[in-house]
This record gives sequence, structure tokens and C-alpha cells, in this order.
Amino acid sequence: MEYKEDDLTNKIIKCIIQVHKTLGPGFLESIYRKSLLIELHNNNINAETEKEIKIYYQDYEVGLHRLDIVVENEAIVELKTVEKLNKAHYAQIKSYLKATGLQRGLLVNFAEDKADFRRIDLS
Repeated sequence: MEYKEDDLTNKIIKCIIQVHKTLGPGFLESIYRKSLLIELHNNNINAETEKEIKIYYQDYEVGLHRLDIVVENEAIVELKTVEKLNKAHYAQIKSYLKATGLQRGLLVNFAEDKADFRRIDLS
């Protein structure tokens, strides 16, 4: 799938790389989440953490879910600290995008020697 370049995604990726470059692998997901929020803020990028969304099934609210980070109300950033990203991680962020109506997200794994980030688009 070919992705259309966009400025916001590029800015988020630069922040992800800076956090990983500074901290390296080995910390809990919560450490990376807090650090990425600081880096986004320092770059004048609006971001929310633990944003609560309602989940619906056949027009019935069936629960609430908290997203790792939502940037500029346009993109979801889902953070992981796992040995390797797998199909379940991709399915997870796709479900979040579908539930929110947002079209793009970044799946990030901080557990490797280099920051591993994957852009996911619904369209």
C-alpha cells in the first residue's frame, strides 16, 4: 500500500525517533508514552494520552477504551514494548481507527535497537 506523505506523520515520527534515541530500548510502555508526550509538546504538537473512546456494537454502547496517544485529533499512536510486532497489533490499531473514524495511525515498538514504527491507514 502506498501512503500519501503528510507533514503531521513526519513530525510524529521525528519525535518517536528522538525519544528512542534518548532513552533506548528496555523501559516500560508508560515511560515511552510520557516521554513522547513531552517531545510532541516541545515541538508544538497537540496530543492527548489515555483518550477515552466509546465502543459501539449495532448502535449500542458496549464499553469504553483508552487510546495511548491521539495527535491533533487526526492520528492515533499505539505504543508497544514487545519483542516483535505481530498481526494482532496491526488488527488492534485498525480497530481503534475504525472505532474513532480517524484514518491514520502509527504503531510503534520501542523494544528494539532502532525505533520500529509503522504507519497504518484505513483508506
